[in-house]
Amino acid sequence: MTDHIAKAYDSDILTLKTMLAEMGGLAEEQLNNAITALSKRDVVLADQVISRDDKLDKLEREIEEKAILTIAKRQPVALDLREIMVAIRVSSDIERIGDLAKNTAKRTHAISEALPRRLATGLARMGSMAQAQLKNVLDAYGLKDIDKAMQVWRADEDLDSLYNSIFRELLTYMMEDPRNISLCTHLLFGAKNLERIGDHTTNIAENIHYLIHGKTIGEGRPKNDVTSMMTAEVK
Repeated sequence: MTDHIAKAYDSDILTLKTMLAEMGGLAEEQLNNAITALSKRDVVLADQVISRDDKLDKLEREIEEKAILTIAKRQPVALDLREIMVAIRVSSDIERIGDLAKNTAKRTHAISEALPRRLATGLARMGSMAQAQLKNVLDAYGLKDIDKAMQVWRADEDLDSLYNSIFRELLTYMMEDPRNISLCTHLLFGAKNLERIGDHTTNIAENIHYLIHGKTIGEGRPKNDVTSMMTAEVK
């Protein structure tokens, strides 16, 4: 690269990073508000989350367009190209996290009664874990901190384990009293959304590893979601 092209490329990368930081901050806010709306049955806050999702979609499109234009104009290779490709992938995962936050917020409209204490506590804990995963992986991406990224990657198992526990609890509530089916079904979808958010933060962690090392993580992804094979017994 000539000095002029290098400076122009650096400017393009800085723009991409700024846009991704804005997108990540909005996703964190959306997730926090969605969890609060669901736990407090706050339909006004839920509607705010739903209406603001378009902004995340718009940012993703702008990042993708900027990345493609940068590739066309600067023709980067090796690490420079990886940086742009990872930016596209990360923006896609953040956009999906925003969709899952929106879908979680939508459940607020379907829940009219207070949540049982044990379920409320479990969902609150799961929400906090998902929020921490998102914050930590975005920090890791911004700092190119591979150790922090790998911590997020390994911690996904903990989120899966909590999801398994909540899933089992909800099945039991439904089997004990059919009147709980509607409430528990919506909570199941909400919990699944949080578990999927953990998967997307894991995706971002894997892309950080690829960005820094130029290769995928050698070991298999840690997963502990066993709900597809789970049954509940009524005592």
